[in-house]
Amino acid sequence: MITMVTLIDLVLFTLLGITAIAMLRIRDLFAVVMLSGIYSLVSAVIFTDLDAVDVAFTEASVGAGISTILMLGTLALTSTKEKTPRRQSWGALLIVLVTGAALMYGTVDMPAFGDAASPINSPVTDRYITASGEETGVPNIVTSVLASYRGYDTMGETTVIFTAAIAVLILLGSARTTDAPVTPRPATTRSLELRPILRAGAKLLIGPILLFAFYVQFHGDFGPGGGFQAGVIFAAGVILYALIFDMDRARALFRPAVTRPLIALGVLIYAGTGIATLFFGGNFLGYSAFNPHHPAHGQELGIFLVELGVGITVSNVMMTLFFTFCGRRRP
Repeated sequence: MITMVTLIDLVLFTLLGITAIAMLRIRDLFAVVMLSGIYSLVSAVIFTDLDAVDVAFTEASVGAGISTILMLGTLALTSTKEKTPRRQSWGALLIVLVTGAALMYGTVDMPAFGDAASPINSPVTDRYITASGEETGVPNIVTSVLASYRGYDTMGETTVIFTAAIAVLILLGSARTTDAPVTPRPATTRSLELRPILRAGAKLLIGPILLFAFYVQFHGDFGPGGGFQAGVIFAAGVILYALIFDMDRARALFRPAVTRPLIALGVLIYAGTGIATLFFGGNFLGYSAFNPHHPAHGQELGIFLVELGVGITVSNVMMTLFFTFCGRRRP
């Protein structure tokens, strides 16, 4: 008998499949970008249904939000129509089929969904569930695992974001990039300014978006959120202001001379927290060393600092990439 939860999952996965097929068939790249945002949003709903709210948060903000904006910025510099290839690339099709077959083969020995003998149900997981709150002082298990037990891995992810931003800036750093005001502004931008409903709606949304970003940042200990999600949400609020109101004013407020050093500052805060634990006589990223008499209090302080570093890096990476795209001149 099919339960309601199973029926919802079937509907959502069917919608994902339809969206993916539509993206392959449509030649209008603007429609493809919109469909990719829908794909990410539906994926976020699926993650929420699976009780992976933190992952859903990230998918909605990054996949459906920032990624869509950056792809639209790319279309503004290129074209909205896909060029028809002169000849079929059978080699590319073969690579896709082989890769897909390898991925499917890799799932053969995976445990069934909900299997009690799955590695996820090992004693280590039970220990995280029962002891993480007391050991780290953080009631949200996801935050305690990512920022404390798995702190090395999360620092690596933050470094990857930093490195990716540097790589993108190097690729975009050509003579066509400029930080000066671009005049005259395109007619599409001027038309946005003449839409009172859009501007009034943005005025109502931007403040709560920025406030919610701080809530997600500093409430990540107790609920879904943290530096990754908060950084993207904050950047989305700034980007919304730039798109609806004044691109030049937003870029003047968040200048590259400010945002680019802050990208590195966030990574330095994370790594510096680990170095500080060494000076306090603990292991690298062993936050308990901050307060040996109350290790959980030291864990709370360490998690707060590293999450702050993640939020600073992520938000400034997103804003820097957006304004870098906007500063490029069309060839």
